[in-house]
Parts: sequence; C-alpha cells; structure tokens
Amino acid sequence: MMGVNEGPPSWTGGIICTMHPNALLDLTTDLLRAVLRLDAPSDGILSAFFRQHRGLGPRERHALAETTYSVLRQRLVLQHLAQSGSGPLERRLAMLAWQGTDIFLRGALAPHEQAWLAEVSATDRASLPDKLRHNLPDWLAGALRAQLGEGFWPLVAALAEPAPLDLRVNTLKAKRDEVLESLARAGLQAKATPLSPWGLRLQGKPAVNKLDLFTQGAIEVQDEGSQLLALLTDAKRGEMVVDFCAGAGGKTLALGAAMRNTGRLYAFDVSGHRLEALKPRLARSGLSNVHPAQIAHERDDRIKRLSGKIDRVLIDAPCSGLGTLRRNPDLKWRQSPKSVEELQVKQAAILAGAARLLKPGGRLVYATCSLLTAENEFVAGTFSAERAADFEVVPVQAALEAARVGAAAAVVSGPYLRLWPHLHQTDGFFAAVWQRR
Repeated sequence: MMGVNEGPPSWTGGIICTMHPNALLDLTTDLLRAVLRLDAPSDGILSAFFRQHRGLGPRERHALAETTYSVLRQRLVLQHLAQSGSGPLERRLAMLAWQGTDIFLRGALAPHEQAWLAEVSATDRASLPDKLRHNLPDWLAGALRAQLGEGFWPLVAALAEPAPLDLRVNTLKAKRDEVLESLARAGLQAKATPLSPWGLRLQGKPAVNKLDLFTQGAIEVQDEGSQLLALLTDAKRGEMVVDFCAGAGGKTLALGAAMRNTGRLYAFDVSGHRLEALKPRLARSGLSNVHPAQIAHERDDRIKRLSGKIDRVLIDAPCSGLGTLRRNPDLKWRQSPKSVEELQVKQAAILAGAARLLKPGGRLVYATCSLLTAENEFVAGTFSAERAADFEVVPVQAALEAARVGAAAAVVSGPYLRLWPHLHQTDGFFAAVWQRR
C-alpha cells in the first residue's frame, strides 16, 4: 500500500499572508494544471508546489489543497459543468470547487464570472447521468456496483468527503485516556475510535505534528483500519516478526509497541526512500527492537536466511490504493484494469514469498487498502486453495475479538476483514489470516 493510508501532509503550517484573491486563484489554476496531468501522485505535486511558494499562510495552503482534492473527487461532473464559460478550464474548475471563503472567491472574480458561477452552481446535480453523479471511471464503477449492489451509492457519498484524522496512541509512552485529556487541554476535540483500542479520531485537521504529544512520540497519525491490521497480526513479547511491505512504517511502529519493545521486528521494503521516512518516526517512538532493511524482491537472500524462523508476518501488499480515495482521489484516475491485473500477479508472488518465513504455528496476515475483489478475496482464496496442506485459514472475527477490537462482527465478511468508508468511517481495507500447520 506504500503508505497511502497514513494520511496526507498537513497544509496548515507556514506564516499567514494576505495574498490578493485573484493572485491566489491564479495559483490554484496553476496547481490544478499540474495535478490534472495525472502523471504523478497529487500529494507529491502539492508538497513540491508549497516548497516553491513558502510565503503562503495556513489559510491559503488550506484553500489550495482542499480545492485541488475537491476537483479530483468531482472531476467528471465539474468538467461537464465547466464546458460553458470562458477563460482557462482549470480556473473554472477552481471556481466551482473552491474550498476557501465565498467572500474571498468573489473578490477574485469579474462580474461575468460571478454571474456564470451562480448560474452553473444552481444546476440540479441529482438530475445528471449516473456517470457524472458517481465521478468514477466506468471500469471501477462497474466493479463496485457488482460487489455492493444497493451499497454503491452510499459508498459514492462517503468517497466524496474528506477522510477523518485518526491517531494511534503509542502504548509504550501513554494511555489513550491520558492522550484524550491532553488533547482537550490543547483545545482539540477527539474521541476514542469504536474499533481500535489504540485509536483516537479528531475533529477537523489540526496540525498535530506541532503538538508535544507528537514530537515526544506518544501519538502517530494512522487510520483506524490500518491499526486493525497490526492488531490482527497479534505480535507478542519476545517474538520474531516481519512487516513485509513496511513502507513508511506506520504498522511497524504499532507492531513494535504491541511487542513491548522486545523480540526482533524486521521492517522490509523494496524502497529505500520509504524506509528512510521511517527513521524519524522510529526515533520518536522509543522502539529499539525494529530492524529496517531494504530488499530487492520477495526472493531476496535476507528472506531465505529467515525461512521457517518467524512467528508473525504482516504483508501490507502493494495495491491499487482505491480504499484511500477520500485521501488520494487522483488514484481512481491513475489506476486501470491493466494496472490491477499487474498488481494481482505481484500480490500473489509476495504472498507466496513471505509465507516461506513462517515457522509451524506462525501467523500470516495478507492485507490491502483496495476495495476490489480482484486484489482481495481472489488473491486470498487462490493462496488458500494452493497451500491448503500448509496453511489453515483463521476466521478474522475470532482473531479480532481476541485482540480486544470492538464490534468485531461488524467488520467481517466471511472469514475475512472488510472495512468500507461508508460503513466503518475508515479507509477501505481487506485482510486475510492464516496459521501455518
């Protein structure tokens, strides 16, 4: 999943400036022109853009970022509505999706633009064709309709909204109740997450990276669904554990805390760049049992040397990331049936390679942040059929209940974990669990 479920960058830093409305709208137009090429992840483009424009204050950054994400979420319908009017298309899209104040936007618009915006905004979107209402590519809409039936439109509504900001309490350094009290003293509204015993959900998007709780390692930004994957792994004191596709290490840190900083926890990934992002998080966490290591592929010599020695393996597999569309709406335009097929082959190979690590009685967890059956039930079911002599499916509900996860029955689909944004207010996640015979 490459870290896509660990939250977008915060756009609330920087110094306050008083940019003229028209200048800010022009900047938004330039940013959209870059993002809508869809040739790179939008969060990376945003970060680079803000580095080029360091004078922007928190309000300006918020307006730029959230307007960009709003355009990506509603791209089809906004492009349809923007067919009328004049001037650059990206400027019209920014006007339609504007996430700053209305007064500020009006200050940027000429009289004819104000009249056009009022007329177009009055369009009854409920009367538009389905394709413009769901704002998904045809192949993805078809797949999700087939999977969800009547649940399709509630999912569409959820994907049109920004994701909440979830935190994981580092139980090595703090208790959840203590963190809740500290956040309240800082003027931040938060509540315990309903599923994860480690989780908190905040109102709005405060700059938590400025808090002492964050800099001292008591909290990390992590979606509640991602926390459940670490809970399913059930890593214990003194064990040998592998986070096979560790990325920037959100689940690695959760596993290390669950192990109470004992045993040995390997964080493997093919990307040295992503593992570098783990280092400052690891330093804050207080963990000393984590061993990051870059591997070339699932058959790397490091894997061979550990074959049959590991107690727990979590595979957070590379996937389409379509469960994170609230955070990364550009993914629906950058993925395709062909890319999903290619990922499916990679997922099966990674699962087979990682399975070699397990000792008898060891636990294997395969997870994605995809919504698609092709990357989830199909991959897990194929592995179960091919490795039935070696691996036994562990029903997820029992595993979650053993891990003190609340309302475990509500997140189960057959033997698997299935999380949906519209049902569970998390990112979309799938997980399957096996025990080696």
